[in-house]
Amino acid sequence: MSPLPSPSAERLGRPPSIPALVRTRIRAAVRRPARLTPEEAEARSLLLRLCSLLLQYPDAELAAARPVLTATVEALPPSPAAEHLAAFTAWLADEEPEALERHYVEMFDLRRRSSLYLTYYLHGDTRRRGMALLTLNQRYRAAGWDTDGGELPDHLPVVLEFAALTGPGAGEAPLRQHRRGLELIHRALTDSDSPYRHVLAALLTLMPPPTEADRAAVDQLVAEGPPDEEVGLDPYGTYGDGEFAPPGTFVPPMQAPPTRVPPAPTSRTEGPR
Repeated sequence: MSPLPSPSAERLGRPPSIPALVRTRIRAAVRRPARLTPEEAEARSLLLRLCSLLLQYPDAELAAARPVLTATVEALPPSPAAEHLAAFTAWLADEEPEALERHYVEMFDLRRRSSLYLTYYLHGDTRRRGMALLTLNQRYRAAGWDTDGGELPDHLPVVLEFAALTGPGAGEAPLRQHRRGLELIHRALTDSDSPYRHVLAALLTLMPPPTEADRAAVDQLVAEGPPDEEVGLDPYGTYGDGEFAPPGTFVPPMQAPPTRVPPAPTSRTEGPR
């Protein structure tokens, strides 16, 4: 007896497409987090923690730790992620501390297309962003992790530290959710020829490959920007070197109400990161 068609196929008036079903299952398997041995999980955790550290503001403490960070990266087993991190730490070790600080501020504070606050790329200036931040905080608390309130919960170094502590399943879920934002940050850093592109590239090698839908969504995000509820914000204008917003260019607004605005770039030295 031949198998009965699925209800969805009956509604559409045609038999189910077996190749389409197979393709769907293959895509799901590719994007599903792989089961790791304890050794693999430990190595992955170290890579995520290194990405978290290297994406933090290069204050005096981080600058002093450059020899340790470089040695740690050099000792990593060979992998694409290790190669990217080695390229970054080679630059990090050679730069003067003041130059590192200026470059960080320029890339992540003065260029809104490479902001490290992930929920903005998904929710933009809508009320959903506040709920997304609340959900992240609840996820952290449920896992028994206290972020100490020094940064918003969607700040990429915070999300990476949580992933390193919690593991590739639930711990990396926020990274997978914001995959398209990560792709956009990497693209912006690459366009700016910033060495920080290597850190984003290392992170992306640890994630499932992007789908065609992911690539199309990133292209749309570049062209149109994230959602906007027009909550009384000033019109787009000049924002940092090369960040003027001609029509069709993605330059998000300065604030993202009702959530807290990221610290002003001119006050980096006034408090800890």
